[in-house]
Amino acid sequence: MSPDRPYHHGDLAPSLRQAAREILEEEGLAALSLRLVARRAGVSHAAPYRHYASREALLADVAVEGLAELRGEIAQAAAVPAERGETIVRIGSAYMRFAVRHAGLLRLMFGSQLPNRTAFPGLTEATAAIGEEIGRAIGDSAAGLAAWATIHGLAMLILENVIDLGQTQAGMDVVPSRAEIILRGLTEALSA
Repeated sequence: MSPDRPYHHGDLAPSLRQAAREILEEEGLAALSLRLVARRAGVSHAAPYRHYASREALLADVAVEGLAELRGEIAQAAAVPAERGETIVRIGSAYMRFAVRHAGLLRLMFGSQLPNRTAFPGLTEATAAIGEEIGRAIGDSAAGLAAWATIHGLAMLILENVIDLGQTQAGMDVVPSRAEIILRGLTEALSA
């Protein structure tokens, strides 16, 4: 083993997940392989198999980590007491900020790249926790699911350039505030 590619690594699993996230955001999912992850983490190409049986297992762990981060951001956005509509707007804005910062990760977390989701119980639990967090924040699990579907749908329409909220000319930084306007209009229309 060469000195720049040690076999032993103090914190290999987190380093592999971090390397995978970097590749995901910089080069996309198609470029992500266990060999490239190992190279980015500075370990041998066989080292990832000590923690992950497959690329899909690594991706599932990366998605779980991302879901936990998103859930934390949702909880933080909902921590300030407000009326239901305003809470939905705050959650939506936090969701959009996450989507803009971590577009590749968001696609992995909710996309078809993990077709065997049920093979990873932690992944299904972390995914369900997003809906539960939103439902808890607005005091209604069914309304939480509807809000999540709306917010996520808007995020994906923006990320896939199906709709333009000004991001084409002004950049992705405008998305959270402009999405907030849309969500505020929707919640006001529903409460009228």
